[in-house]
Amino acid sequence: MRLSEWRNHAPRKESMSPKVMGVIEPVLRSLGAEEDPSSWIVWGDDPEARYVLLVPTDAGLLQVLVRVNVPQEGPRASAKIIRWNRVQVGELALEMAGGHRLLGFQVEGHVLRGSDDEGEEMAAFALELLARIDGRPYTPRSTKGGRPGGAGRTAAAAKTAGSKSAGAKSAAQPAARKAGGRAGA
Repeated sequence: MRLSEWRNHAPRKESMSPKVMGVIEPVLRSLGAEEDPSSWIVWGDDPEARYVLLVPTDAGLLQVLVRVNVPQEGPRASAKIIRWNRVQVGELALEMAGGHRLLGFQVEGHVLRGSDDEGEEMAAFALELLARIDGRPYTPRSTKGGRPGGAGRTAAAAKTAGSKSAGAKSAAQPAARKAGGRAGA
């Protein structure tokens, strides 16, 4: 999910007000995040007061601690980059029950949980983190017309997409070996 999309999901509008975003965005730019980056917000117990923003960057996972309203100062954000080889993650777990998906993932001590559509977004974020940790390129799967690989895609479209991604993956691997580094890092 992109940072701009989180405004619609904020439990309190003050949490993502223009004043708060005016503090967060310069921090993200300074530490190498792209414009409107892929991100995940861990709202915690009191999102009106503080929350954690996780943003994957080329250098590592950017963890931004946001204080919404510090008395006599206004919003405050402090951040650090956790290098990809130091990022601590758990397993991405999925449970299906009664047609609903329940997902769980742990990153840097934060437990992320989601169900159904939110779980889809969380799984995409977790898969991006896992790909970056492994040094693999990450290409988000399109969910237009339904769930990925589900009723919205025909068998021919799925096969074509699989062939293209396999070809792109094999083409990226030799380039990484030639460069002596990791692809997509």
